[in-house]
Parts: sequence; C-alpha cells; structure tokens
Amino acid sequence: MTETHSGSAVDLLVIGGGSAGIVAAKTAARFGADVLLVERDRMGGDCLWTGCVPSKSLIAAADAATRARSSVELGVSASSVTVDFAAVMRHVRAAISVIEPTDAPEALGAVGARVERGSARFVGPREAEVGGRRIRFGQAIIATGSAPVMPGIEGLDRVDALTSETVWDIDELPARLLVLGGGAIGCELAQAFARLGSHVTLVQRNARLLPKEDESASAIVAAALRTDGVDVLTGTELESIDAGSGGGGTAALSTGATVPFDRILVALGRTPRVGDLDVAAAHVRLDDRGYVAVDHALRSSNRRIWAAGDVTGLPAFTHLAGVGGSTAATNAVLGLRRRIDRDAVPRVTFTHPEVAAVGVLPDDAASQGCTVSEIQHAHTDRAIAEGQTGGYTRLVIDRRGRVRGATIVGPRAGESIGEACLAVSAGLTSSAISRATHPYPTYSDALWNAAIADVRSRLESGALATVIGVLARVRRLVTR
Repeated sequence: MTETHSGSAVDLLVIGGGSAGIVAAKTAARFGADVLLVERDRMGGDCLWTGCVPSKSLIAAADAATRARSSVELGVSASSVTVDFAAVMRHVRAAISVIEPTDAPEALGAVGARVERGSARFVGPREAEVGGRRIRFGQAIIATGSAPVMPGIEGLDRVDALTSETVWDIDELPARLLVLGGGAIGCELAQAFARLGSHVTLVQRNARLLPKEDESASAIVAAALRTDGVDVLTGTELESIDAGSGGGGTAALSTGATVPFDRILVALGRTPRVGDLDVAAAHVRLDDRGYVAVDHALRSSNRRIWAAGDVTGLPAFTHLAGVGGSTAATNAVLGLRRRIDRDAVPRVTFTHPEVAAVGVLPDDAASQGCTVSEIQHAHTDRAIAEGQTGGYTRLVIDRRGRVRGATIVGPRAGESIGEACLAVSAGLTSSAISRATHPYPTYSDALWNAAIADVRSRLESGALATVIGVLARVRRLVTR
C-alpha cells in the first residue's frame, strides 16, 4: 500500500471497501487512473464478512444435516445425526478466510489501486479528509454500503440482540431463537438455525413471508419453514420485550401471546451508511429515505461524485453492487454515461427450496399486458428423480413473445435463473429459448418447457394458427 501525503490529489477517490468499492477501484485502476480506496474497517464488506459467504456456508451445513435426517424416502437412513455448532461456525469462518485474499489490499495493489485504512469525510465538493489529511479528487465514488435496522421496540435495548452482522460471532447454538422479520435474510437464517437444532419462532408483521415475491412462492417457503420446525407467525408484530438473563427474555406479541427466547435475531431491513461522510459539504443530495440520490448513470447531485452499492437505495445485492461499482468507475474515469439495466436484476432467497426471480413478477403479469407460462416441477424429471417436486418455473411473456420476467421455486433455482436474466436483458423471445437445445435431466429443463409451452400456445391460436393450417394443407396437396 502506498500512503498519501498532506494536500495530495488523486484521479478517483473510492470511499468504502465492499463489493462496489473494490470493483470500482479495480476497474478504474485498469483504465490507468490514480485510485485511492479508503476503508475504515475490513476489506470485503458485508458480503464477505456478514452476508453472502457466511450465510451460505451456514445454510450448507444446515442442508447437510437435513439431508442426513430426511433421506428415508430415497432408501437412505442414518441412525443418528448430531450437529456440532462450534464446528459449523469454524466451517463458516474457514470459508471466509479462503475468499478473503481476493478482496485484500494486496489484490487491489496488484492492479494499481492504493488502499488506506481509516475514515473519510467530505470537506468540500472536490476534497475529502482522510486520516487528518486533505485529499483533492478529480472524481469520487461513495460505496459505504448499509447497516441493519434496529427498531425502537420497548426492551430491545436490554437484551443482546443479534443482527445479520453479529450472529456470526456466536459459537453456541441458541436453544430458542426468535427471528424478527420475514424477508430473505430472516427466512434464510430462521430455516438454517431450525435445521441445526434451534427451536425457532419467526415473527413477520406482513401478511406473508417474502412479500416482494410471487404469492405462491411465499406460501411454499412458509410451508417449508414449518416443515423444518419453524413457528411462522405472520400478520404479527413484536410489541415489547421483558429481558431475562443471558441475553434472553420473553417477547410480547400483538396477538396477546408471549414467546420465550434465548436469543433474538433482528432482520428488519437495512439503512444507508452515510452519517459520517458529511455529504452536505460535498453538495451531495440524499433522497427522502437517506440514500445517496443518483441518476441512471449513478451520478449524484455533484457531477464529480458517484455512488454504487447499497448506499444508493437500489436493490441490496452483491451482484448489483459489483455491476454498479464497475459502471460508476467507467463513467467517472472515461466520461461515459453507461446505465445499469434495472429491469434485469435477479434476486435469490437461499431457503430450501430456493426462490429466484428477475423482471416482472407472475403476479403482476396481467397488469403489464403479459401472460404466464408455467411448468410445475411435479412434471420435471430431475425434480421427480430427486424427490423435490414442490416448486415451479414461471415465465412472464409479453405480446411480442419477449420474456419479461421469471420466477423459479426449487432446488438450485439461483443457478437456473441465469438464462432468464439473459432473456430479460437481451429481449429474447420464448421462441429463441425453445430453439436452444437444453441438457436433460436438469432443473433448467422446466424453463425450456415453459418456453416451449408458450410457443405452442401461440402456434395454436390467432392468425398464426390460420397461416400454419393453410401451409400444412398446401404441403399435403403438393406432396400427394
């Protein structure tokens, strides 16, 4: 790492060393820019330390335990299954340590970007203070991410509440875990801890889990969580907490019921990390939710300052943060106006079964002038072979035959959704998908068959059906 000096200047100042900031710094450095990235904590951000990597490592362990317990219908039985939670957490931390070097300062230094540990705050439209020194920048990218929301529930401050950031510090499996929030994070962790042996209660104030997803997908996930032993309480709010000893207590619910717990995990969304930046000094406007307001090219109200990742208020996904970092850096360094394709941003909830979606939801298809082509996984041979037939694949298709969205519920749905992402982004039609030979037997076979079903429906109705009928009759006359 190369240290900057008082009064120095850089082409690009990147504030934040998470996914967006790292990709931005590497992109700009490869373009030949003089780049300084400032990170006050650990390089790698939430994804590496408290998000994607640890959560999927925990889910893998939970899935292994469940498979060992529940494979009798496949002809396999285990006499006993034990979970060593401390060993599970060692696996989680080992996964982090393997991936960490990819995000280390040395990795950025290898492509020409400098990294400095410390805090940064703006002191003007073109200047920031870093470690007590002023840095003048040609362009800057804010990539400070977001933090878990902590609600103002009576008594919550008197218990040692966990969040998606701190849950990875525990080494003892909570006997009774109360999860507050039924979004993706809440559902993933509730199911994982239940599968590892905790008695989990999930409280969701919305009428259903995963309210941003297809309603039928939410129902399948809720049923799966209940099968794994989670007490799912929807349409319910946590009103107050009576603190006990050892971080536990009793929670009073809006239904009048009480729930005892040993630990509570709060998963109620996230809030942007902008408090220490003094964005007003840089003439950077925040929106009404407190996120950095950006245009479609990720430029802020200060034409020299851009933003990427969770701090922008765009969907909080690592893959979108990476694309945003690359886009913001390219625009800042090369003077371009590239945009992110906001219509083709995939999301995956890594429960079992997984829920993956992109573009228009099937529930919204009719309002968008689209139709839905569906294949239930009970008719997908790979799902039948594995005994995992509870899901489905749905394509949302417009009047021109273009794929506008997709939702997949089932094992490895996150792997299968990639083809639909390409279709939505490139404006591909169901006909284009149907013409491509797909491997068999796979879960992606369901997406192919959904495309084929749509093509058949179009061929059998309307003017096209008339034309096909005429051609078939003419062909018969010619060949007799």
